[in-house]
Amino acid sequence: MSIAYLLGKGSSKPLRYKPNIPLLLVLSIIPDIDIIFDLLTGAQLHRGPSHSVVVAIVAFIPFFIVYRKKAIPYFLALISHSLIGDFFIGGQVQLLWPLSTTQFGLQELGSYYISIFNPINIVLELTLFTIATVVLYKTNDWKVFFTNNKSNLILIIPIFTVLLPTTIGYPFSKPLLTTEPFLAIAHLFYLVLFSIAVLKALLSIYKHRFKPPINSKG
Repeated sequence: MSIAYLLGKGSSKPLRYKPNIPLLLVLSIIPDIDIIFDLLTGAQLHRGPSHSVVVAIVAFIPFFIVYRKKAIPYFLALISHSLIGDFFIGGQVQLLWPLSTTQFGLQELGSYYISIFNPINIVLELTLFTIATVVLYKTNDWKVFFTNNKSNLILIIPIFTVLLPTTIGYPFSKPLLTTEPFLAIAHLFYLVLFSIAVLKALLSIYKHRFKPPINSKG
């Protein structure tokens, strides 16, 4: 999510366009919806079809047609998950599915295998998280999570597909909080931030629908 935010933010600046920050973050995590699918069905599709760049390109064609350059930040946020995050950390990504089921990554290129729990990955994740958080604060983008914007409801997706599952355990053998507390810092930060945004959006909807009408006289 940190990579997607930085890429989306950076690419939108020359376009003179202010991107939807929650949408950038959600798109960055969309490929990992296969985690939930694997959990519910027992299949092993993680880093398969949903991580394909081919699928991403096809899916974004309508958005490029309609929104043109404005779609670039969101497209970069989506493909950054597979092309950067998973390619360097863990590998085994089917980037060309359905054209090919060949797996790609540093390991597949004969390089050093870096797992999620590797110290290199932990340092990289914390560094990127720190940079993204500083930019989020400096640009005042953090304020969007404390508004009553209904669009913030999309943050439910990363909460229930990645943040909650990994924090309590799945797909790891034990909760991330107990096995790798340093990695859990970023997860908990985003989990709390997104939860606040979703709750404020829900509260806004509730007040709008159930707020008693004001009787005016005279």
